[in-house]
Amino acid sequence: MLKLGWFSTGRGAGSRNLLRLVQEAIVRGEIPATIQFVFQNREQGEAEGSDLFQDLVNSFELPLVTLSSQRFRKERAVSSFTEVREEFDLAAMDLLNDFQPDVCVLAGYMLYASEQLCKQFTMINTHPALPNGPIGTWPQVIWELIDGKATETGAMVHLATEKWDRGPVISYFSFPLAGELFDPLWANASGQSIEKLRNTFGEKLGLFKRIREEGVKREPYLLLETIRDLSQGSVRITDRQVTDNQGNPISSYCLNDRIEATFKKI
Repeated sequence: MLKLGWFSTGRGAGSRNLLRLVQEAIVRGEIPATIQFVFQNREQGEAEGSDLFQDLVNSFELPLVTLSSQRFRKERAVSSFTEVREEFDLAAMDLLNDFQPDVCVLAGYMLYASEQLCKQFTMINTHPALPNGPIGTWPQVIWELIDGKATETGAMVHLATEKWDRGPVISYFSFPLAGELFDPLWANASGQSIEKLRNTFGEKLGLFKRIREEGVKREPYLLLETIRDLSQGSVRITDRQVTDNQGNPISSYCLNDRIEATFKKI
């Protein structure tokens, strides 16, 4: 039985959907795992979205541990959370001291984990780009794809390390940025600088929205299938390296077929 920890800010529907998808698969017996705890860096009353996330956690009767990163920063009277990141993570580790997860999932967790936290827990993170693709937040990734006229993109699950968005990759999916869904949108954006597109349209740009939509609908299933592999032992994380069930190092693997097969069932 794979023991999971779950880290999330719980800002919106995407974070709730990730937790719901995995927990319901566990309850149905499809994944031999259990979620030991959910850690949230927001507390009750900070935002509507994070309150709804807490309601979902409580409905599943999962242990919920909260520590507000916003309150933590304000209490220490610093302008940037970066100044207290390590202190915050140490406080979080103290709160989670009674749990012994095999793997922790960063699912909609809007803070970068410090080196101490990465060493304390084996952590995996979903990043909305292909291996060796752009790093940063999902809006930064999409703008870089548009600026570089990328022909494909995707998302990956990787080990969280102190090298943000660059830990060893476990799995990924890809999809083309061409064809009937994308060609007209590229044409509408052509001939304009990335600065003009950002200033005029922002995230309402049709091309930007379509890239985000196609990624978002696949990302939860990438995480689900990766957790399934980890729980079944076909993939393991040993000494911060990705291995097969014999302990041999393996390269990242593509989950396109399994993810697309899932879409055909729903």
